[in-house]
This record gives sequence, structure tokens and C-alpha cells, in this order.
Amino acid sequence: MEPTRACPLFGGAFSAIFPHGAIDVSDLRPVPDNQEVFCHPRTDKSLIVELLELQAHMQGEAAARYHFEDVGRVQGSRVLQVQSVQPLNLESLALRGCCQEAWVLSGKLQVAKENQQVAKDVTLHQALLRVPPYQTDLLVTFNHPPPDNRSSVGPENLSPPSWNLGDFEQLVTSLTLHDPSIFGPQ
Repeated sequence: MEPTRACPLFGGAFSAIFPHGAIDVSDLRPVPDNQEVFCHPRTDKSLIVELLELQAHMQGEAAARYHFEDVGRVQGSRVLQVQSVQPLNLESLALRGCCQEAWVLSGKLQVAKENQQVAKDVTLHQALLRVPPYQTDLLVTFNHPPPDNRSSVGPENLSPPSWNLGDFEQLVTSLTLHDPSIFGPQ
């Protein structure tokens, strides 16, 4: 994937700019229809875009915390720690026309990988884009696990650099809706 090319998501209903080298996980294994998942070719970092039901009973920072806690519960996290929650400037978003509220949360989860007993701290950065006209909470997650101490010799040194918060921000701000029919009849 080119570093500055918009990648189609959800059958072209959305697009966003992903970092160089992002691998579409749906080419490797099944992914739920409401998710688009991309992984880094050399690290365990991943980027996930999810279309979720609007949690209208939650507002503001509480909505961001709700989704963080839900992800932690689904991943079987033993510890949840929110480090920061900040409002996101709507003017910086390509979705500013339909997004009525946006938050960025950073936190840590303690999770064990499949078939592993030892849990590790994983840093999550999440952007919650609230789209009430379509009854949708759009959640973008950047999973940033600790380094796995893989060897740094060999051809993998030619792979793209590790992702950072700038890559996450570019994805979030470039996320564009092209086809509102993805949300069904309104």
C-alpha cells in the first residue's frame, strides 16, 4: 500500500490514508463485517476501524471510556488503565460534516495472546467519532503492544518503519464517507 494513497474501506463506502506497508488482515483471516483491520508487516501493531451502534445513552468522555472498557472486556483484559481522554477538533476531520462529537483516548490493557499464559501491557489509542445522523459510533483503534524482541538482522530491515501516533492521526483525520447507504435506509 502506498504511503499517501487513500485505501477503500467497507467496500468503498469509506476511505482513509493508512501508513506504508499496512497489510489488510481480511486477506489472512476472517474479519467481522463491521471491522477493517490492518497490521504492520514487522511488528504486532494494528489499526482497526469499526462501525458500532451509537451508544446514545453515553455522552462526551464517558462514551470514549465506555468503548475502551468494552474493547478491554472483549479482549479479556485483566487490567484497564485510562491515561488520557481529550476532545478532538471536529474541524480537523474529513468527517466533520456528519461527526458531531469526537474524542481521543489513550490507555493500557493487560492481555495475554492466544495460547499464552503471561499477560502483557498493550497501549491503545482510540478515536471515537460519533455520527448520530447514522446512529453510529465509529471507533478507530491503534494497538501498540510492547516490542517482541524479534531479531533485527536480515531482509525484514527493508520493511516499513514502525507506526507512530502521527500515522494514527493521519488515518483518523483522513477517514472519509463516500456512500452513506452503508448505514441502511435513513
